[in-house]
Amino acid sequence: MAERKIINKYFPPNFDPSKITRKKRPSGDKDVQKLQTVRLMTPFSMKCTSCGEYIYKGKKFNARKENTGEKYLGISILRFHIRCTRCAAEITFKTDPKNSDYVSERGAVRNFEPWRDPENKEETEEERLDRLEKEEEENAMAELEAKVVDAKRQMEMDDTVDELRTRNALNEHVDPESVLDKVRRDQEEEMDRQEQEDAELIRKAF
Repeated sequence: MAERKIINKYFPPNFDPSKITRKKRPSGDKDVQKLQTVRLMTPFSMKCTSCGEYIYKGKKFNARKENTGEKYLGISILRFHIRCTRCAAEITFKTDPKNSDYVSERGAVRNFEPWRDPENKEETEEERLDRLEKEEEENAMAELEAKVVDAKRQMEMDDTVDELRTRNALNEHVDPESVLDKVRRDQEEEMDRQEQEDAELIRKAF
C-alpha cells in the first residue's frame, strides 16, 4: 500500500517561495496565547444574567480557552468563554487554584458557592480547640457508656451461668425413683380429691 501514497508535492512552474508571507504571532507575554477552541463541560450550575436561562453542571460546550497571565503558586489561571444556549450571550469563568474550583466572571451567576456555605467556613484557633475538646468529651462519654453496657452484659452472663450450674447440681442429686413416686402420689391425691367432690355433689343432690 505504500506505493499508493502520494509523498511528493506538486509545485507549479511559477512558484516563488519568497512571495510567501509569514504569519505574525501575538506580541506580549509568552504565557498569553491566542484563544484555543476546546470541548468542556460546565464545572458548576449557573444562571444567565441576560435571559435567566439555567445551565446545569456537566453541560458540554465548545469553549474558547485563554491564558490570563495570572498565576497562583506557579499554577496558571485559565479563562473560558462560552455562549448561553438560549440568548447566545457570552459567559466567562476562570479557574481558581486556591480553592480547587472555578469562579464565574461575567454573563452568569453561580447557583451555589461552596465557600459561602456556613458549614465549610474556616474556623478560628479557639473554635478548633473548642471543637476538639467537645469531640474528646463525646468520645470519653461514649467509651464510658460502652464500658457500662459491657459490665452489665457480663453480670447478666455470670448470673445465667450460676443459675445453670445450680440447676445442674440439683438435677444430679435427684433420684428418678423418688420423682416417679412423687408424681404417683400427686396423681392419687388428685383422684381422691375428685372422688370426694363427686360424693359431696351426689349427697347434696339426693
